[in-house]
Amino acid sequence: MPQLGETVTEGTITRWLKQVGEHVDRDEPLFEVSTDKVDSEVPSPAQGVVSEIRVEEGETVDVGTVIAVVSDGASAPAPGSAAPAQAPPPQAGPPQAGPPQARPAEEAEAPPTSVAQQGPPATPPITPEPPAQAPSEPAASARDGQGGPVPQVDRPPAAVGAPSGPGDARGSSSRGPGWERVLSPVVRSLINEHGLEPSTLAGTGPGGRITRADVLKVIDARAASPTASGGAPAPASVPAAPSAAPPSGRAAPRGPSAPSVPIAGLDEVVPFTNIRRRTAEHMVRSKATSPHTLVVLEADYEAVERTRRVHGAAFKAEEGFSLTYLPFVARATVEALHEWPNLNSSVGDDALIVHHRINLGIAVDLDHNGLIVPVVSSAEELTLRGMARRIRDLSTRARSKQLNADDISGGTFSITNAGPFGTFLTAPIINQPQVGILSTDGVKRRPVVVTQEDGSEAIAIHSIGLLCLSWDHRAVDGAYAAAFLARVVEILAARDWSAEL
Repeated sequence: MPQLGETVTEGTITRWLKQVGEHVDRDEPLFEVSTDKVDSEVPSPAQGVVSEIRVEEGETVDVGTVIAVVSDGASAPAPGSAAPAQAPPPQAGPPQAGPPQARPAEEAEAPPTSVAQQGPPATPPITPEPPAQAPSEPAASARDGQGGPVPQVDRPPAAVGAPSGPGDARGSSSRGPGWERVLSPVVRSLINEHGLEPSTLAGTGPGGRITRADVLKVIDARAASPTASGGAPAPASVPAAPSAAPPSGRAAPRGPSAPSVPIAGLDEVVPFTNIRRRTAEHMVRSKATSPHTLVVLEADYEAVERTRRVHGAAFKAEEGFSLTYLPFVARATVEALHEWPNLNSSVGDDALIVHHRINLGIAVDLDHNGLIVPVVSSAEELTLRGMARRIRDLSTRARSKQLNADDISGGTFSITNAGPFGTFLTAPIINQPQVGILSTDGVKRRPVVVTQEDGSEAIAIHSIGLLCLSWDHRAVDGAYAAAFLARVVEILAARDWSAEL
């Protein structure tokens, strides 16, 4: 399992794009993976034949786990044939000394292809091998990206996977009693939310790292035990109740206990997908973390509409896509955040952490099968045209599962756009650890009262829509949030947008 982000510790195989016996080119998509950061396709790091698949679809494994083997094809099974016996699993300690194992002449003549590592270069996985063999040579060849045979190497075919970096088993042997365990943000949040003590949890990840599954197992055990009410955390060795987790092996989002739902004969049980489950957990955690408050203002889009009418056709011809309302709202939001920076922040330990770079998250619907929030980094540097291009690029890659962990990391403020569906008013949930999220709702032609140049009033037909801001009351108060939103509305109505096109 490759390292798809600095804090990613596990991933779920959602689909294998190649089967045993099929040929795969280097950089050709090999499988789809879902993590707590991103859903994406992972390309093959080398050319060859898939000779073994060790992790089935729907299974969740730790980073660094061997999930498949790609060989050079000389001894690979034909499609549909039985997979070869698995190689010995990676071990945490140094390899055992012993004589090199003899191999058939056919294998010696055609050594397998070394598979390049996914993600940042790191320490190679530890596999049993002769002590005289330098373990760094195959990994170095893999990092070079040659994908060719490795000379004078007496070992099984290279495995698709990657080490977990500083927290792998090789680094754990030198850690003393005072070593503080490395926890991912998701794991740390679960531990804090349920009042657990990390020192009491048994980690099953690389190097004894505590994984999300380890924490959920303890939580399930506490919930299933009649004596685990308000006392100390249940020991990590207590098995979880079989019915406490969904079919994927991962527990459902936790919140206040809900009554059991009777299932009638015509009801259909649809298990949560991985992205649905993670979204649910994130939303429940956000509502439990931030005191959500909503402020709504009416926005006059007439200046935006005039710009779209004048420049829309030329823009589409030049860029290949339509000029929508969203880039205008994004630009106005960035300008307003410069003046009201406390909404471009996160809540720390008894402090507000104000971010001076504006990394704007844009929520993208994945064809009604989930939601993801890619980030327009350094949005303050973009013009209207540049903003439109970045939003288009991120949304296209999100729907085709081409995003990487960096594309969805580091957001400081978010926008969700339900307007294309004609919504009237939306109260969005804050994307933690941010303190604000803006919803753009449907824009319609409506009669409004306008002030003429001579000061008189008249009725005109303008494009009008609502802007809704959900904000964290720990960070700012109502007057601050309302002033920010009023500035966004003012910029939309008064800016000469043609200059940015």
